[in-house]
Amino acid sequence: MTIRAPSIMPVAASLLAAAAVAWVVVAEKAGGMESAPGTMGLGAAAFLGLWVVMMAAMMLPALAPTGALYVGEGAGRAARGLGLTGGYLAAWAAFGALALLASLGAERLADRNPTAATWMGAALLVAAGAYQLSPLKDRCLSVCRSPLHLLMHAGAHRGRLRHVRAGLYHGAYCVGCCWTLMLALVALGVMDLRWMAAFTVVVTLEKVWRHGRLVALAAGVALVALGLLAPSHPGLVPGLHRAPMTMEPM
Repeated sequence: MTIRAPSIMPVAASLLAAAAVAWVVVAEKAGGMESAPGTMGLGAAAFLGLWVVMMAAMMLPALAPTGALYVGEGAGRAARGLGLTGGYLAAWAAFGALALLASLGAERLADRNPTAATWMGAALLVAAGAYQLSPLKDRCLSVCRSPLHLLMHAGAHRGRLRHVRAGLYHGAYCVGCCWTLMLALVALGVMDLRWMAAFTVVVTLEKVWRHGRLVALAAGVALVALGLLAPSHPGLVPGLHRAPMTMEPM
């Protein structure tokens, strides 16, 4: 069956609209927070909830082309779309538990050993940049860039949750592609809207632009450079560096 472009445009537009709503929520919740080690006062449940909304904001634009082709046309489009998106975000929600632990660990390290925390932040950035250049990153990115791969895999799924399983499958490769970027976000400020926007652009271009692999390489080099600068400029890693308190004049 040939899928006409006009038939998939509403699906892509719906995913982009959902991402836009998620950005509004994140901006409202996190816009007033200053980057600092830890969860910035959020409990575990609140952090994980906001993390899922963040992933919707950052990842759904990259999912839109593949999701639109997967949903296609005809009966059951809503079920396919909701199942795929739900499974996709569930994969990122599971990773959110690791981000929570990393944020809590960053807070403890920053309080107990600020110097070691800064070096840890630098190491995270260098590792994230190096992963961008790795064969595993390239493999995961190749799958994320291929709607045909998802369609062929999902064709073997049966049952009521087959679309959720397809979303989990595709989301797992997306996590494999971008997990170090999200850990880098812990170092750079897990809810810093500027870094969130920058990484959204990187992730989207990686997956939908024909020169996406070059974007991945450029991002990797930039992260390594930031990591090398971080020990002498600890303010670059506010997620692992607590800024000194300043006394206001009486």
